[in-house]
Amino acid sequence: MSRDSAVERVREAASRVAASHGLMLFDLQFRRESIGWVLRVKVDRPWQESDGPDRPDRAVGIEDCRRMSHDLGTLLDVEDDLGAALAQTYTLEVSSPGLDRPLREEADYRRFIGRLAKIVTSEAVEGQTSFAGRLSGFDAGDILLTEGRRVHRVPFGKVRRARLEVEF
Repeated sequence: MSRDSAVERVREAASRVAASHGLMLFDLQFRRESIGWVLRVKVDRPWQESDGPDRPDRAVGIEDCRRMSHDLGTLLDVEDDLGAALAQTYTLEVSSPGLDRPLREEADYRRFIGRLAKIVTSEAVEGQTSFAGRLSGFDAGDILLTEGRRVHRVPFGKVRRARLEVEF
Protein backbone atom coordinates (compact mmCIF):
# COMPACT_ATOMS: atom_id res chain seq x y z
CA MET A 1 0.00 0.00 0.00
CA SER A 2 1.37 3.43 -0.89
CA ARG A 3 1.97 6.05 1.80
CA ASP A 4 -0.66 8.31 0.20
CA SER A 5 -3.37 5.65 0.32
CA ALA A 6 -2.38 4.74 3.90
CA VAL A 7 -2.65 8.38 4.96
CA GLU A 8 -6.02 8.63 3.21
CA ARG A 9 -7.30 5.61 5.18
CA VAL A 10 -6.07 7.21 8.42
CA ARG A 11 -7.72 10.49 7.36
CA GLU A 12 -11.07 8.70 6.95
CA ALA A 13 -10.70 7.04 10.36
CA ALA A 14 -9.75 10.37 11.99
CA SER A 15 -12.83 12.00 10.43
CA ARG A 16 -15.06 9.29 11.92
CA VAL A 17 -13.48 9.63 15.37
CA ALA A 18 -13.76 13.43 15.24
CA ALA A 19 -17.44 13.21 14.26
CA SER A 20 -18.10 10.89 17.21
CA HIS A 21 -16.91 13.75 19.46
CA GLY A 22 -18.93 16.43 17.68
CA LEU A 23 -15.81 17.69 15.91
CA MET A 24 -14.57 17.76 12.33
CA LEU A 25 -11.19 16.99 10.85
CA PHE A 26 -9.53 20.27 9.87
CA ASP A 27 -6.18 18.90 8.71
CA LEU A 28 -4.05 15.76 8.84
CA GLN A 29 -0.37 15.50 7.99
CA PHE A 30 2.05 12.60 8.17
CA ARG A 31 5.61 13.80 7.78
CA ARG A 32 9.16 13.28 8.87
CA GLU A 33 10.49 15.86 11.30
CA SER A 34 13.55 16.16 13.53
CA ILE A 35 11.91 13.95 16.19
CA GLY A 36 10.95 11.28 13.63
CA TRP A 37 7.62 10.65 11.90
CA VAL A 38 4.69 12.74 13.17
CA LEU A 39 0.99 12.15 12.52
CA ARG A 40 -0.42 15.63 13.12
CA VAL A 41 -4.20 15.86 13.39
CA LYS A 42 -6.06 19.17 13.73
CA VAL A 43 -9.72 19.20 14.71
CA ASP A 44 -12.30 21.96 14.85
CA ARG A 45 -15.95 22.43 15.72
CA PRO A 46 -18.33 22.34 12.77
CA TRP A 47 -19.81 25.74 11.97
CA GLN A 48 -22.84 26.90 10.02
CA GLU A 49 -23.80 30.45 9.08
CA SER A 50 -26.83 30.22 11.35
CA ASP A 51 -24.34 29.97 14.27
CA GLY A 52 -23.28 33.58 13.64
CA PRO A 53 -19.68 34.79 14.18
CA ASP A 54 -17.40 32.41 16.07
CA ARG A 55 -17.56 32.49 19.86
CA PRO A 56 -14.69 31.66 22.24
CA ASP A 57 -16.91 29.22 24.16
CA ARG A 58 -17.05 27.03 21.03
CA ALA A 59 -13.27 26.67 20.76
CA VAL A 60 -11.69 23.23 20.74
CA GLY A 61 -10.19 22.67 24.18
CA ILE A 62 -7.48 20.51 25.68
CA GLU A 63 -10.02 17.95 26.84
CA ASP A 64 -11.39 17.64 23.28
CA CYS A 65 -7.86 17.01 21.99
CA ARG A 66 -7.13 14.51 24.76
CA ARG A 67 -10.26 12.47 24.00
CA MET A 68 -9.61 12.61 20.26
CA SER A 69 -5.98 11.54 20.73
CA HIS A 70 -6.95 8.68 23.02
CA ASP A 71 -9.68 7.32 20.75
CA LEU A 72 -7.76 7.76 17.48
CA GLY A 73 -4.59 6.29 19.02
CA THR A 74 -6.55 3.29 20.29
CA LEU A 75 -8.18 2.79 16.89
CA LEU A 76 -4.81 2.94 15.12
CA ASP A 77 -3.34 0.46 17.63
CA VAL A 78 -6.28 -1.97 17.54
CA GLU A 79 -6.94 -2.07 13.82
CA ASP A 80 -3.76 -3.80 12.66
CA ASP A 81 -4.21 -2.96 8.99
CA LEU A 82 -4.85 0.73 9.75
CA GLY A 83 -1.95 1.61 12.07
CA ALA A 84 0.46 -0.68 10.24
CA ALA A 85 -0.48 0.93 6.94
CA LEU A 86 1.70 3.91 7.86
CA ALA A 87 4.65 1.45 8.07
CA GLN A 88 6.53 3.77 10.44
CA THR A 89 6.81 4.40 14.13
CA TYR A 90 5.27 7.81 14.66
CA THR A 91 4.18 10.34 17.26
CA LEU A 92 0.49 11.26 17.27
CA GLU A 93 -0.29 14.95 17.88
CA VAL A 94 -3.86 16.24 18.13
CA SER A 95 -4.58 19.97 18.34
CA SER A 96 -6.93 22.72 17.23
CA PRO A 97 -6.15 24.93 14.21
CA GLY A 98 -4.96 27.60 16.67
CA LEU A 99 -5.53 31.30 17.16
CA ASP A 100 -3.68 32.11 13.93
CA ARG A 101 -5.56 29.51 11.94
CA PRO A 102 -5.59 29.48 8.14
CA LEU A 103 -8.73 30.70 6.38
CA ARG A 104 -9.61 28.30 3.58
CA GLU A 105 -13.26 28.45 2.66
CA GLU A 106 -15.80 31.19 2.07
CA ALA A 107 -17.54 30.17 5.31
CA ASP A 108 -14.32 30.91 7.27
CA TYR A 109 -14.53 34.58 6.31
CA ARG A 110 -18.12 34.73 7.56
CA ARG A 111 -17.37 32.75 10.70
CA PHE A 112 -14.59 35.08 11.81
CA ILE A 113 -16.20 38.45 11.04
CA GLY A 114 -14.72 41.03 13.39
CA ARG A 115 -11.36 39.25 13.74
CA LEU A 116 -8.01 40.51 12.45
CA ALA A 117 -6.65 38.71 9.41
CA LYS A 118 -3.82 38.81 6.88
CA ILE A 119 -4.47 37.93 3.26
CA VAL A 120 -1.93 37.46 0.46
CA THR A 121 -3.21 37.37 -3.13
CA SER A 122 -1.80 35.65 -6.19
CA GLU A 123 -2.03 38.89 -8.18
CA ALA A 124 -2.39 42.56 -7.35
CA VAL A 125 -5.75 43.85 -6.14
CA GLU A 126 -6.07 47.62 -5.73
CA GLY A 127 -2.35 47.75 -6.48
CA GLN A 128 -1.27 45.45 -3.64
CA THR A 129 -0.87 41.75 -2.90
CA SER A 130 -0.84 41.83 0.90
CA PHE A 131 -3.72 42.97 3.10
CA ALA A 132 -4.18 43.19 6.87
CA GLY A 133 -7.29 44.30 8.66
CA ARG A 134 -10.52 43.22 10.32
CA LEU A 135 -12.81 40.82 8.48
CA SER A 136 -16.04 42.68 7.88
CA GLY A 137 -17.96 40.37 5.57
CA PHE A 138 -18.16 38.34 2.40
CA ASP A 139 -20.12 39.74 -0.54
CA ALA A 140 -20.54 38.50 -4.12
CA GLY A 141 -17.33 36.44 -4.03
CA ASP A 142 -15.29 39.19 -2.35
CA ILE A 143 -13.80 39.20 1.12
CA LEU A 144 -14.44 42.51 2.86
CA LEU A 145 -11.47 43.56 4.96
CA THR A 146 -11.53 46.83 6.92
CA GLU A 147 -8.20 48.61 7.40
CA GLY A 148 -8.74 51.83 9.31
CA ARG A 149 -11.46 53.70 7.41
CA ARG A 150 -10.86 51.83 4.16
CA VAL A 151 -12.70 48.66 3.16
CA HIS A 152 -10.80 46.39 0.76
CA ARG A 153 -12.70 44.04 -1.54
CA VAL A 154 -10.44 41.05 -2.09
CA PRO A 155 -11.72 38.49 -4.62
CA PHE A 156 -11.83 35.07 -2.96
CA GLY A 157 -10.48 33.44 -6.14
CA LYS A 158 -7.28 35.49 -5.94
CA VAL A 159 -6.38 34.52 -2.35
CA ARG A 160 -3.09 32.63 -2.19
CA ARG A 161 -3.10 32.33 1.60
CA ALA A 162 -4.97 33.86 4.50
CA ARG A 163 -4.91 33.48 8.25
CA LEU A 164 -6.25 35.02 11.39
CA GLU A 165 -3.98 37.27 13.42
CA VAL A 166 -3.57 36.73 17.15
CA GLU A 167 -5.08 39.56 19.20
CA PHE A 168 -4.08 40.27 22.77
